[in-house]
Amino acid sequence: MQVHKDITQLPAFKNAVVTTGTFDGVHTGHQQIIAQLKAEADRVNGETVIITFHPHPRTVVKHNPSAVHLLNTLDEKIWLLRQKGIDHLVVVPFNEAFSNLSAHDYIHDFLYTRFRPHTVIIGYDHRFGKNRQGDYHLMEQKGVELGFVVKEIPEQVLNEVAISSTRIREAIAHNDVITANYCLGYPYFFEGLVVEGNRLGRTIGYPTANLRIQQEEKLVPGNGVYAVTINIAGEILKGMMNIGVRPTVNGVNRTIEVNIFDFDKDIYGQVLRINVHHYLRGEQKFNGLDALKEQLAHDRSQAIELLQPL
Repeated sequence: MQVHKDITQLPAFKNAVVTTGTFDGVHTGHQQIIAQLKAEADRVNGETVIITFHPHPRTVVKHNPSAVHLLNTLDEKIWLLRQKGIDHLVVVPFNEAFSNLSAHDYIHDFLYTRFRPHTVIIGYDHRFGKNRQGDYHLMEQKGVELGFVVKEIPEQVLNEVAISSTRIREAIAHNDVITANYCLGYPYFFEGLVVEGNRLGRTIGYPTANLRIQQEEKLVPGNGVYAVTINIAGEILKGMMNIGVRPTVNGVNRTIEVNIFDFDKDIYGQVLRINVHHYLRGEQKFNGLDALKEQLAHDRSQAIELLQPL
């Protein structure tokens, strides 16, 4: 997959079959759109082109970046789409100027001039251009004038995309890992930089890697203990993760700590990818470190059992 971030330097696409969207999560609903895109490209001997926007349009239009929590960072989205066999991903810088394009200018100056599409695949309820003035019918009309085909994404698929995105975000925020991973079609994951902690875990036999999420927009799972796998420079290891304020030791700030099973290497400064497989329990306050240690032993056994098939 070729990734293009400069829309002034796009190649001459061959019979481009184009669709647009945020594709946050690249979940099972999105995968149906991708299947339609690829099938159409095969039919016309063309190339698949996905147009996405960065930053997320809501952060620009609503002027409140902190209110937008996404399933994927841009790099994660690129990685996921690459697995799907897309030919081209075009990342369009979304800013005030772009958001103020009229619907007609969006079609002619952006979509037609930059991409010369053979086919544009959009939803029947798709809106575009300043104040969302453009719709499917305008796109269809302009397609006739400019010489490209417009095809509709079925309503059932669009509804599934919308339901899945909302459902996944709510599930992740409320510890429902099973539902989230089912809708995604893969285990939810995030990346974190290993930073210095207070090393308390090491004193009770459960050393942890303390993680700092570097992208504010990334949705972090709700507080609790999880069974996870950890990708460290391509090596996949098993472990358990705690997200929360650590009430047993009178913690205040929310932390993310991962205990990697049977692992004792210095990984400070490395970026880990955490795949979240199962929710074990909520965060609890224990009556001292001995009680905490006993619970951690139980958590470890449960995590090992749940991760056994992996």
